[in-house]
Amino acid sequence: MAISKAKKAEKIEYLARELESSTSAIVGTFAKLTVSQDFELRKVVRGAGGRYRVLKNKLAARGSKGTKVEAALQNLKGVSSVAYTSGDPVALAKALSTWMAENAEYTFKLGIVDGQLMGVEQVKQLATMPPKEEIYAKLLFLIQAPAQRLATVLNATGRDMAVVLGQGVEKGKFAGAAAPAAAPAPVAEAPAPVAEAAPAAVAAPAPVAEAAPATISKEAEAAGTQEDSQAAAAATEAPTEG
Repeated sequence: MAISKAKKAEKIEYLARELESSTSAIVGTFAKLTVSQDFELRKVVRGAGGRYRVLKNKLAARGSKGTKVEAALQNLKGVSSVAYTSGDPVALAKALSTWMAENAEYTFKLGIVDGQLMGVEQVKQLATMPPKEEIYAKLLFLIQAPAQRLATVLNATGRDMAVVLGQGVEKGKFAGAAAPAAAPAPVAEAPAPVAEAAPAAVAAPAPVAEAAPATISKEAEAAGTQEDSQAAAAATEAPTEG
């Protein structure tokens, strides 16, 4: 049954709003699905964080204009449906593949993830990949692993060096090496005795100066004794002359 232009425009606008935030989409086809199968398929897609719609090809082409899944919804032929999500495309592909294994009436046409078109085989391979969270975790581990290993090696080197130095100090292996470092101390103090010796050399003449009077006194004493002897002799002889 033909629909009016106003109804078509309404459907296109509604589809455009739904696809606006979508980053991934998987387009499928089917020969015939029962109501219960269709209900179950929509439930599976919702459980994977996506939404599901059966499309008219021309409306899909117009409604996807300007969206990130536009390339997957152009030039479609035959019966088409699309499961789309702004979340994990791997989870969506897994959910559809699991459901399709029990419902052969449904098959893939193509897919798109972050602007990259995918064929049927690539969509099937997408379904075998780990979830996005697991991929990110592995990637983060690979990025951080070299830094963690470097930090571990550096820490181990520091610890080993500290242990070796500690053992060397305990066993006195560094005593011989420490002696030359202490040797300059006496050299710095050596000038002090030289500075103290100078006054002793200057003061040395003092005993010589004191020795001279002692010699003169002895000679004077000797002369005085001789004069006293002569005077005494004169005094003795004087009465004889009188």
